Amino acid sequence: MKYPRPEFKSASVATQTVSSPFLGGETIAPKFDTPITPRENFRRAVERKNPIWMPCSTTDFQSLLTQDVAGAAPHGMQIHSDMRRKATEDYTFKDWFNTDWTWVCSAGGAMLTPGTQLLDDITRWEEVIVWPDFSEWGFEERAAQFMREEYNPDKVMHYDLGRGCTERLVSIMGGYTDSMYALAVEPEAVRDFFEAYADFMIAFFDKINSLYPLDMVTLHDDWGTERDTFFSEKMMEELVFEPTKRIVDHIKSKGVIFELHTCGNVTRFIPYTIELGADILQLQRRAVDLPKLKEKYGDKIGFCSPLEGIAPGMSYPDEEIVAAVRRTVDLYAPGGGCYTSVFFREPEKMWLGLSELYAYSRELYDKQQGRE
Repeated sequence: MKYPRPEFKSASVATQTVSSPFLGGETIAPKFDTPITPRENFRRAVERKNPIWMPCSTTDFQSLLTQDVAGAAPHGMQIHSDMRRKATEDYTFKDWFNTDWTWVCSAGGAMLTPGTQLLDDITRWEEVIVWPDFSEWGFEERAAQFMREEYNPDKVMHYDLGRGCTERLVSIMGGYTDSMYALAVEPEAVRDFFEAYADFMIAFFDKINSLYPLDMVTLHDDWGTERDTFFSEKMMEELVFEPTKRIVDHIKSKGVIFELHTCGNVTRFIPYTIELGADILQLQRRAVDLPKLKEKYGDKIGFCSPLEGIAPGMSYPDEEIVAAVRRTVDLYAPGGGCYTSVFFREPEKMWLGLSELYAYSRELYDKQQGRE
């Protein structure tokens, strides 16, 4: 069956407001009359059980970023970077582990403030680390407001859980040099810290999951540069794997989908992510051959796939947008297991990309599943 691609703001289709904290602002998007909810369709896609269309986080998710759940900011801290703050100049802040960060406008993200180092000897982590007190952050008040005023049960309830074990180690040790050195020369202390941090993250997940009906969480743990991984398979097996698996296993035991974000060329670690039990991988497209990974591992693990050949924030002719959407669907949608995102600054371009993605992926799945 051929599905319509409605004109911008066509009266034939309902609309919804969507936003991107990375591009700034909100825009209007089509809201199609779908046979099942986006939430149910996403579950089908992750489980590879006959999704109706390729899920799109832009329209199908209701996402909370790490800082969004805080109703208070004790000690002048914030949990994480505030991705929704519209900054016009760089600024500094402390996260809830008391590490110093600088938001860099030109990079669109936060970096450890140069010269900051909470801990210079990992063997002293028990003396130095002060674990955040959940009771100070007003989680309950913020959740009550969200559930009362904003929650949409038809959409995927997604939460960005924050930093994984290695990213937290990097943050407290003042950067990658000292943290990777600690992995090599003080593995027992690193392992003990990772186990304690896993306990903390499990407790944090339980707190948020008790307040929001979560469908998926994303954990961030960058493991490489664009050339190769930061550490070896041996370090992965002996230090990083077990505490991370405890986090993953606990989250999945609650019926919540687990997505791992990891930047860099982490190709050698993909078998470990499968063994960890990750449902979805969010990888750095320019650092890995994502189509090849989908072809090789797509029956074992899913992928968050960006629009192929499109850079967020750039402007493209209509025909390039349509071609990129179709290329993305052709590469990643077959068999399910994948979702994508559509972000364009111009409302007409956003509408075009979202319409083409919904219609073209429905046509592909109709053909694949014999619904024509």
